[in-house]
This record gives sequence, structure tokens and C-alpha cells, in this order.
Amino acid sequence: MNLLNLFNKKAKGQRPQKGKQADSTEELDIYSGMRVEVTTDKGQVLFVAKLLGLNGNKAELHQYSEYEAAEDAEALHVKIRGYSDYERKAVCMEGIITPSPRHIWKVEELTVVRIGNDRAFFRLETNLDATITMFSGLTIGEKPCKLLNISIGGASVSSEYRYYEGDKFLLKVRLLEDRPESAMYAQVVRVIEKDEGKIEYGCQFLGLTEADQEQITQNIFAAQRKKRGHS
Repeated sequence: MNLLNLFNKKAKGQRPQKGKQADSTEELDIYSGMRVEVTTDKGQVLFVAKLLGLNGNKAELHQYSEYEAAEDAEALHVKIRGYSDYERKAVCMEGIITPSPRHIWKVEELTVVRIGNDRAFFRLETNLDATITMFSGLTIGEKPCKLLNISIGGASVSSEYRYYEGDKFLLKVRLLEDRPESAMYAQVVRVIEKDEGKIEYGCQFLGLTEADQEQITQNIFAAQRKKRGHS
């Protein structure tokens, strides 16, 4: 994608069609293609997937982060957090999942617990060297920063350099030593002043393709497992 076109374009597209819900009294922002994070009842992150094939309280989860279910895995009660790219809201659900071939999970008894404005996806806490590249303004060029955390949709970075809300830049970081460097176009959505001249920036990723999202997800979950000593 042309860099200038990416930085200047505005979000377009129609709202996806919602699935048929068992309870018509619930005006729920759930739709086929919604990105979701699946966790156990105790909060352990299992995988990230697409929610597809909605039909009443049944659906499918098409997994795209690294996770291998045991061959004899039984039905599991899980929490499912989705994020509406159109409403900018998190949707918290519960359901019973069972594994199928090709990293597809069947979902039954799908119910919505609540809808809110909180973060929808797991954030990996880090302290990694990274760089910010601006293509205009006083801080033009590549500057060092620290990646404090990252999720599918955005990141938090710390820098001695001054950026402003709305600034767009290229963020580059290597989440794992044995994996390629990740490069994401991002926009500053929050500025937090810290001590000793440090500033933290909350950033939202821009223009991520489906392949980009899958790659970032795989790297985040691989780094999470390594951090927990399960690599």
C-alpha cells in the first residue's frame, strides 16, 4: 500500500451483517468476521480467532494464533472477548467450545455477558528496544523508543522525543530474536507525561491487513509463551 495513501485515508466500509441471535431483545454487536480472544474461566489466554457462522447461540471459531489442542480434548467452557471495529466496543461472551480439524472450534451456548468500552484484547507487557520513524514534522526520521506493551490493535511506547496526538509513524520492533522484525503503521491516540522527561504514547495501528493481524498475533502469543517459560 502506498505510504501517503495509507496515512491520508479514512476508514471506509459498511457495517457487517450481524448473525441471527436467539434472543431478539439483545441488540448485540456481534458479526461474522469479528476478531475474538478466547480465555479459560481463570483468565488464561488460549488463542485468538475469527467468529464465523453465527446461528442462534452457535458459531465457529477459526483460530489464527498458535495453539494446539490435545487430541483427546473435551468440551471447554470459555470466555470470548470480541471487538467491534465499527462500534469501537468490546463484547464479552461465554460459551462451550470443542475442537474440530483445521484449527476450527465449534461454539455452543454462546451468550453475551456485557458490552463495554474497555480493551478487547490481551496486551503483552514488554520492555523492548524499538524505533519510531516520522515522515514529516520536527521529529522526522528514525528515533529510538521503548515498546512497553502491544496487542493486535495497538501499542504503548516510551520516548524522550516529543510527538503529538494524531501523529502517524512507522513503529518497528523485534518481538522475538528468532523472528523477523515487525513493522506497523500507527497513530498516537494518547500522550502521558512521565518523570525525567520521558513520555508514554498510546498508539493505534493503522491499515493492518488480515495477514498483518495474524502475524502480529502469532508473535505476541509466541513471546507470551517464552515469557512464561513454555517455549
